[in-house]
Amino acid sequence: MSLTFTLDPAVTAELRDGILDLWTDVSNAGGSVGFVPPVTTEAVRPELVKHLVAMAEGRTRLLVGHDEDGRIAAAAFLTHNTHRLMTHWLWLYTVMVHPRHQGKGYGRDLLGAAEDAARGLDGIEAIRLTCRGGLGLERFYGSCGYKEVGRVPGAIRVAPGDDRDDIIMLLPLG
Repeated sequence: MSLTFTLDPAVTAELRDGILDLWTDVSNAGGSVGFVPPVTTEAVRPELVKHLVAMAEGRTRLLVGHDEDGRIAAAAFLTHNTHRLMTHWLWLYTVMVHPRHQGKGYGRDLLGAAEDAARGLDGIEAIRLTCRGGLGLERFYGSCGYKEVGRVPGAIRVAPGDDRDDIIMLLPLG
């Protein structure tokens, strides 16, 4: 089965709670989405609210993938760059696939849907994202067409004595 992707779904209580649960479950499974386990939904909620505000202001778009049961299985946020000299590319943030769906190719599907969504936006020529080193994420993104264009050694501290590189990836859409 494949996921059904929706760009800019209606923000309902069900959607909000589904994204919150997804983000919490991905974090607790060790996913690199801004938290380290263990994390509760209450810890994640303020970050989700920031994304929802950015969506309401038109700065961020939400891409959601639903599984065959209609549950949220994947999500990512596409955020417009606000610097006037950099509006020709956007950020891809908080790329998540639920742990129950790992290994099914849904991550690749999510990135493909994000690429399609970005191509549909006027003036967007590239997607930029960052990922945490030490997990092999740069190899995964590389296999999806992204190129490593920068690396800041030890920029992410996941725990005392456990610093990871912040890896910058770019996908030109031209």
